[in-house]
Amino acid sequence: MSKKKGLSLEEKRSRMMEIFFETKDVFQLKDMEKIAPKSKGITPMSVKEVLQSLVDDNMVDTERVGTSNYFWAFPSKALHARKRRLEELETQLEDGNQRKKALQQAVDKAKVGREVNEERQDLLKELSALKPQRDQLKAELEKYRECDPQVVEEIRKANITAKEAVSRWTDNVFAIKSWAKKKFGFENSNLDKAFGIPEDFDYMN
Repeated sequence: MSKKKGLSLEEKRSRMMEIFFETKDVFQLKDMEKIAPKSKGITPMSVKEVLQSLVDDNMVDTERVGTSNYFWAFPSKALHARKRRLEELETQLEDGNQRKKALQQAVDKAKVGREVNEERQDLLKELSALKPQRDQLKAELEKYRECDPQVVEEIRKANITAKEAVSRWTDNVFAIKSWAKKKFGFENSNLDKAFGIPEDFDYMN
């Protein structure tokens, strides 16, 4: 024989709510642990978990008095809770419908002028044919950028800056060579050889 299937969490929750609605009484956890298994077939080990889930969902009220926790739930509260939840779901549904409607309008608007017709197909073909020509013209333009007066002026300024930098470094090399010669008595040829300085090292014209 197959083993009897246990109650699902929702079935346990529903049966526990029946206890509250049928008795309209207030219970402690220990009371529920005795009543729920006998009257509703809820396993003793799961009573606390089921009860806490109902409290978390605001379906069962709880209050601590002294050292004990008391639990209760009345049909009117459950009715209001269900009504509130229904209103929330209806609002969400309405919001979803409004978003769907807005998206559909946006899609319809985007489709205007994009209908498949012979004229549009011809324009698309012409556009595709012009793209390679445009790319070719851009490549040609790049070739002649060096003839652009603005580009030439930028190159000239860059050359002046580079030349000034080279001159400064040339000054520094000659100054160091002069200092080393006076300080240590090195000859220019020895300094050039030691530091890899070419024999024809001089200022740029």
